[in-house]
Amino acid sequence: MKRLLSIELQKIWKNKASRVLTLTYFILLTFIALIASIKFDLGIFKLHLAEMGIFNFPFIWHFNTYIAAILKLFLAIVIVSMMANEYSYGTLKQNLIDGMSKKEFILSKFLTIVLFAAVSTLFLFMMSLILGYSFSSYTEIGIVFSDLEYILAYFIKLIGFFSFCLFLGILVKRSAFALGFLLVWNIIEGIAKGILTFKIFPDSNKASYITQFLPLESMSNLIVEPFSRLSIIKSIGNQIGMDNSKDYSVHFSSILIVLCWTFIFTFLSYRLLKNRDL
Repeated sequence: MKRLLSIELQKIWKNKASRVLTLTYFILLTFIALIASIKFDLGIFKLHLAEMGIFNFPFIWHFNTYIAAILKLFLAIVIVSMMANEYSYGTLKQNLIDGMSKKEFILSKFLTIVLFAAVSTLFLFMMSLILGYSFSSYTEIGIVFSDLEYILAYFIKLIGFFSFCLFLGILVKRSAFALGFLLVWNIIEGIAKGILTFKIFPDSNKASYITQFLPLESMSNLIVEPFSRLSIIKSIGNQIGMDNSKDYSVHFSSILIVLCWTFIFTFLSYRLLKNRDL
C-alpha cells in the first residue's frame, strides 16, 4: 500500500496544476480564521461575527466543517485531473505494463482519496481547536470535545465525494467533462428534489425520505447548515414567528448511506477500468 500511495503522490506533486490546487485548498481553509476579523458598523447596526459565537465550542465543529466542505471542489478538481491525466499522459498503460494490476491501480487512487480526506480533516481539527481556544467562551474539556461527530461526518463526506469524482474521471476520461457532468448531476438532483417536494409529495416528508438516498444529497445531509443555530438568528426567527425545529445532528443512517455510495463508486470505477480496452 505504501508503494502504491507513493506512486500517486509523486504523480500529483509533479503536476503543477494539481500541486497549486492542493496548496490553494489548504490555504483557503486557513482563511476561515479571517471570519473572526469581519466587522460591520453601519450606524446603529453593528456586527462582529466572532462575537456571535461562531467560534464557540462546540458550535465551531459544526460551523467549520460546513464551511470547509464548500471548498472541497478544489480537491475534487485534483482527483478528476489525477484520473484524466492517466489517459492523456499514458501513465495508466505504463503502470499496467510495469506489472501493476487494475485492482492495484484503483486501490492506489482510493488510498490517495483517503489520505486527502484524512489530512484535510486533521488540518481542520487542529485549526478549529486553535480558533476555539482563541475565541470561545467555553473551554471546559467536556464542552470542547463534544459534537466531534461533525469531524467524522466531514471525513466521510470528503471520501464519498472524492470517490464520486474518481468514478466520473474514469467514466468520462476528461477532467472538464467530468466536472461538467458533476454539475449537471447536481442540477438533476435539485430538480428531482423540487418535483418530489412541491408536486408529488407536497404535504408529507416522503420527498426528503426518498432524496436522502441520492448521492450528492446524502453527502449534503451529513452536515446541515449551522447558521440557524446561532442565538441571534433564533432570536430574529422567534420575533417574526418562525418555528425552527430543524435537526442538526449527524445521523448514523446518513453516514451509512454515504459509505454505501463510496463502495458503489469505487466498485464501479474498478469494473469500468477492468472491462475497458485500454
